[in-house]
Amino acid sequence: MGTQRLPLASYGYLVVGMTTANGDASSSPDEPAGVPGPRREPLDLPPASLPTGPRDGDVADELEEAYWAVYDGAAAKSTVGEVLVRLPRIVRQVGRLAWQADRSATLAVVVLQLASAAMSAFGLVASVSVLRELFGHGPTPDKVRNAVPQILLVVGFLSARALLEAGVSVAQARVTPKIRTALECDFLRLTAHVRLEVVDDADWHDDAYRASDRGLFYARQIVGQVISLASALLELIGTAGVLTSLHPVLLPLLLLSVLPVGVAAVRTARARFHSFKRWNALQRRVRVFSWLLLERDAAAELRSDTAQNALLDEHRRLAARIAEEDTNLGVSSAVLTLAGRAVGGIGTGITYVALGAMLISGWLPLAAGAGAVLAIQTGQTALRRFVDVAHLVYEHAMWVDDLLKFQERCRELQPRRRGLAAPTTVAALTLKDVSFTYPGKKTPALSGISMTLRAGETVAFVGVNGSGKSTCSRLLAGLYEASEGTVCWDGVDVREMDAESLQARVATVLQDPVHFPFSALANLTISRGTLTGADPQRAWEAAVASGADQVIADLPGTWQAVLSKRFRGGQELSAGQWAKIAVARGLYKNAPVLLLDEPTASMDPKAEHAVYQAVLRNKGRADQITVLISHRLASVIECDRIFVFDSGRITETGSHQQLMDLGGDYAQMFTLQAAGYQAASAASDSQPKTVHP
Repeated sequence: MGTQRLPLASYGYLVVGMTTANGDASSSPDEPAGVPGPRREPLDLPPASLPTGPRDGDVADELEEAYWAVYDGAAAKSTVGEVLVRLPRIVRQVGRLAWQADRSATLAVVVLQLASAAMSAFGLVASVSVLRELFGHGPTPDKVRNAVPQILLVVGFLSARALLEAGVSVAQARVTPKIRTALECDFLRLTAHVRLEVVDDADWHDDAYRASDRGLFYARQIVGQVISLASALLELIGTAGVLTSLHPVLLPLLLLSVLPVGVAAVRTARARFHSFKRWNALQRRVRVFSWLLLERDAAAELRSDTAQNALLDEHRRLAARIAEEDTNLGVSSAVLTLAGRAVGGIGTGITYVALGAMLISGWLPLAAGAGAVLAIQTGQTALRRFVDVAHLVYEHAMWVDDLLKFQERCRELQPRRRGLAAPTTVAALTLKDVSFTYPGKKTPALSGISMTLRAGETVAFVGVNGSGKSTCSRLLAGLYEASEGTVCWDGVDVREMDAESLQARVATVLQDPVHFPFSALANLTISRGTLTGADPQRAWEAAVASGADQVIADLPGTWQAVLSKRFRGGQELSAGQWAKIAVARGLYKNAPVLLLDEPTASMDPKAEHAVYQAVLRNKGRADQITVLISHRLASVIECDRIFVFDSGRITETGSHQQLMDLGGDYAQMFTLQAAGYQAASAASDSQPKTVHP
């Protein structure tokens, strides 16, 4: 292909603000002479002092709601009816998860829990029988002896209940980790494979971290909470049954005694949820400063600026405010709890007055009355537990539901897993009228891109930030799918290929590579999808070609050294050393297409030169297409072809010399960069040289 120049916008900004030979500022070539630029308001002086946050009012007002806190306090905002209506669906959902994880353990939980509730009810009936014997007629020794069998029966029922509850705990211990493991594995499998343009969406990231941090956490807790909920409900039902058997009128009395307790428990639970959410917001506010004081990346600058005391003073001020509010929350909670107990006490008092009236009138034997008191107290305890756990289950189920919905969404965002496998070699890679727009954006990142890359070629993509270079390379790699146009490998549209098989045929080296916390060898072999198996000869050749051989040789343990300080004996590399490891990783993949996106930006000039010599010049493969993306135009001089990008389009194409002869955008950029180096060199040469003895 010969030199091409398309009539599109030039890189005028490259000369804006540059001075001419006579010292005057030159205007952009896109601006007509004499036309003033947009008028800008001058910046005023800043104030002499400025608070770091609100001095009065709510110290948490300036915080955005955290992605992980969207459901905090949800139960406190819902009505009792909403909570009760949703509970059966929650129980079914948790039961389905448990059944899928371990059927035998789930069945054991259900059977043992029902049996435990039955033992509790039988124990209450036996307790009433004990009271009947003790309050019966006759000498006291005879009454005690007659009550012994019933006492033994109570002990037996309570012992059986303890054994059954232990069985529930064992079965729960079997099923709960399996639910968490199954959900976590499914979550990670789905999120690890979603399409790249989805991962680029910040909202998706918030959803993913919320599902991981909260959804998986509460998925483990909610099983035990649902079991506690069922236990409390069954205990209430058993108590109601016992009271009905003593006297039908006692059932309304149970409702009269437990409803005030229930209302008080609901209000207390809601106050506790509000308090918890408020406490979280306050802690987030103060941690803005505590994190800065502990953050490793901030440590050097904090000490250089001697800023520690300023941050400590602000932390102390906020901590005092938060301690005051925390005290107020505690006092409010205590007052509300006292009011709730007072209301519950009134209800219980009315119930006992009614019981006394029934005893005086002869409607109820004394023994039955004593049994009713015991049953009512048991019912009140069970109701309080039911209310507390119901609020927890209701709120935590929202997080689990959020996790499950997120997983369903991820299932719809998976790459193509059908069609042809990508070929192991490629002779020609063709883009025809390709356009691409990022989700949520109106302006296309690429528009009308056409090119053909052939095996054995080394080509370069150059242009300003945001011009479309990296986006185009990701289309070539199969990481993005064109919105319009086609990308073909040897004439076959990549849309007909399995997406992951296509990605396996492209080696990509990025400017900011992943620092895998694995061994030096695994940092190379992971490019072929393994952490344990290696081709020793290929690994050595990739390390030598990239300059990573000396980096690895200097490590304690060489190939086996772990590249992370998170592990005992782990090693920490510099940015330049990581860049060499990343280039070696790309070379180890041995793919038919090699994409290098600013791979040497963190290297010193000598190391950068060695990489380009080894990778792009002397080591070029006849069966490989190599694409280099770089802002340093000196590094692309010997590329076979150079594509100049601007605003998502290709404006010029040709070799270095052809583009310099064209005198267009590339020539302007190269001349400006070269002039900068020459000026720096001249300034260095003009400095006096001092020879020290």
